[in-house]
Amino acid sequence: MTRPEKRGARWRRGTACHREAWRARVRAAREDKESESPGPPSSPVSLLPWLLLGMGAFSNLFQGETPNPLLGGLGVLTFNSCYIYVAVRAFVKEKREAVSTRVALAVMAVVTCGLALGYGGSWVLFFPLLGLAAGAALRGRHLRLAGIVLAVLAGAVSYLHNGWSGLGTAYATWISTIVTAVILSLSEAVRELRAAREELARQAVEKERLRFSRDLHDLLGHTLSVIVVKSEAARRLAPGRPDAALAQIADIESVGRQALTEIREAVTGYREGSLATELDRARSALTAAGVEPSVCRSGAPAEPQTAALLGWVVREAVTNVVRHSGATRCEIAVTGTQERARLTVTDNGTGAGGGGADGGGTGLTGLRERLAAAGGSLTAGPGPRGGFRVTAELPVETRSDEVRAPHGAEWAAAPGGRAGCAGAVPPVATGPTLGP
Repeated sequence: MTRPEKRGARWRRGTACHREAWRARVRAAREDKESESPGPPSSPVSLLPWLLLGMGAFSNLFQGETPNPLLGGLGVLTFNSCYIYVAVRAFVKEKREAVSTRVALAVMAVVTCGLALGYGGSWVLFFPLLGLAAGAALRGRHLRLAGIVLAVLAGAVSYLHNGWSGLGTAYATWISTIVTAVILSLSEAVRELRAAREELARQAVEKERLRFSRDLHDLLGHTLSVIVVKSEAARRLAPGRPDAALAQIADIESVGRQALTEIREAVTGYREGSLATELDRARSALTAAGVEPSVCRSGAPAEPQTAALLGWVVREAVTNVVRHSGATRCEIAVTGTQERARLTVTDNGTGAGGGGADGGGTGLTGLRERLAAAGGSLTAGPGPRGGFRVTAELPVETRSDEVRAPHGAEWAAAPGGRAGCAGAVPPVATGPTLGP
């Protein structure tokens, strides 16, 4: 590439970078604009310009057309001060419901009636201003009564000066009271809904992080444990039984490939669980670790979501048996009724399940949360004849939204809805065994 061509390429790259930066700034500005609170501003500034309705009264005072201007000026000053006080406090719920706000509204009502009765004319326009302040400060059950009382009061006072034409003032007072309250209430409701939506979004993010951390713990912890167990088995078999060692190595490769697939599915949130698959993998892992497995299934097959959750329990419990128990035998029993499904994993070892004396490791804690969200329960502790026992119970139809339903049946039941124990189950063929 010649030097002019290099300069042209650099210029094009620089132009593209500037263009992308400009687009990013435009997107950020648009997002900031969309994040602004809708409706009128949540401040008294939106109410203060309406004080211009009293300009006619100010004009009468300055032009000397008002008898006893000192009393009229004092009334205008009192009304405006109370109006500003109420407007400032109207945007905070605790302040607008305080007694001092109600007192300020009462003072405004008295001053408005006095000025309107004494002077008439443009002084009657203080009634719509009084209605606006009342609508801003009074919400809920008192609003309708306040609007009717102010409208009747404004109509009566206006009728004394202007006859039936004063009824327009009554209508304007009622409209200003109701419309102001409705607009400000809707604006406040929208802001509260936006805050609630942001809080729900934050909780959803936290929930997704928790789900991913639990899935990652179950997937990686289980997979790495199986890889270690099968690697040890391959090392023991390599000197005298190279074919068996190669089979274990092939299983390790299959486990790794399956782990990559399931981790991708866990990241995207579409991992599907299968109880039958987990039971087969558990039998293979226990056998490779030198633990005699015994799997017994009875009753009707569980619903897909229930079976998927029980599959997670099998995965975690068997991992703990392989890693912590030092057992020589492990029994897995699955029973199902019309209402509940029950899973029990019992070993004859001396170690604690779950990495703790009470079975309170991270994996079992996450499983308790999953099962509790589905209306079930999980208990873990020493077995009645020694060893360690993990028991999970779930309703037939779970309420959990954290497990996606697998496709197909979980296992093929024998006639009568009962499947035999481990002795009647054919061994697992060599190939992909225990995944992550």
